[in-house]
Amino acid sequence: MSTVHARRKQDHLRICQEEDVAGRIPSGLERLRLRHCALPELDLKAVRLDTCFLGKALRAPVLISAMTGGTPGARRINRNLARAAQALGLALGLGSQRAALVDRRLADTYRVRDVAPSIALLANLGAVQLNYGFGVSECQRAVEMIEADALVLHLNPLQEALQAQGNVNFAGLLGKIEAVCHALPVPVIVKEVGWGLSETVAGQLAQAGVSALDVAGAGGTSWSQVEGHRAADSIRARVAASFSAWGIPTAEAIVQARQGAPNLPIIASGGIRSGTHAAVAIALGANLVGMALPLLRPATLSARAVEEELQVLIEGLRIAMFTAGLPDIPALKCAPLEIVSMSGLQPDRGRISIDQCIPRTGLTSPGEDNEHVES
Repeated sequence: MSTVHARRKQDHLRICQEEDVAGRIPSGLERLRLRHCALPELDLKAVRLDTCFLGKALRAPVLISAMTGGTPGARRINRNLARAAQALGLALGLGSQRAALVDRRLADTYRVRDVAPSIALLANLGAVQLNYGFGVSECQRAVEMIEADALVLHLNPLQEALQAQGNVNFAGLLGKIEAVCHALPVPVIVKEVGWGLSETVAGQLAQAGVSALDVAGAGGTSWSQVEGHRAADSIRARVAASFSAWGIPTAEAIVQARQGAPNLPIIASGGIRSGTHAAVAIALGANLVGMALPLLRPATLSARAVEEELQVLIEGLRIAMFTAGLPDIPALKCAPLEIVSMSGLQPDRGRISIDQCIPRTGLTSPGEDNEHVES
């Protein structure tokens, strides 16, 4: 791996732990809520969070989202994340594996199967690398490197544009994503990195053969903020700062992705910070929720620290479902939502509005087999 590439990865880890890298627009999840039920007619202990994702059993609808790899400190982080995922029965996505495809000595910083033999594990490459020499062979190598169950191709045009040496040729990428989907023996997931997927893009990706989408909306970590902290000159830093409020908020991105790809599983990430956020995201149309930044610092400490952070999310989700009278994830997907405040949620005319979808009853989220999994 080049010195520049290694330094960038190390900078990303340091900045995400030390600086304020939150976007300047909210996720929108905080403006929605489940309807409280004072008489749930449920035993809290009987509330079930188990689900399936791409054929893999999960004990809760949670993905530990991609963070890192390719640097010495990344191995410890990834293994702590993997141990926590194994203990709690969750899915795990790893950081971009481009570094290890270029320098095979770095592959060990991504390998976690020995500590997480049964989790749903997602490999990861930047989709734009398909325009910079990578193809089906490299995608297959990334999957085999970590014994992954699926491959994530991430989309990050704004981040690449803000980097001094970013890969900014996104022309003709959709056809190459389609080729990977048809050639790879495992499912392909496409995700944004923090600015959301629109209805149009979701539809294009569904047509291309993608198996699932991660909307990664605005409202969580802002990589324009991260790149602004890395900027080597004031001009680039000021340009990055001007995008602090850019993107499709997570709540709106879930709705748009569900409209554009009604039959695909959807992962909601971008500002998921509590069990109530997770509950709202699933009620809006997501199948899983993803979390990254809140787990980074715990992952530098221990697997137990990661578990504790995740248990806060999971137990919050369980209690939210209990106090809304919802016994399981299929019931949550059909639950009505209430709007706390419409401020900031009214999109421009012609775009999909959250209030077009709620409050409502019986809205389901297709694209997933939700048979109960015995834990």
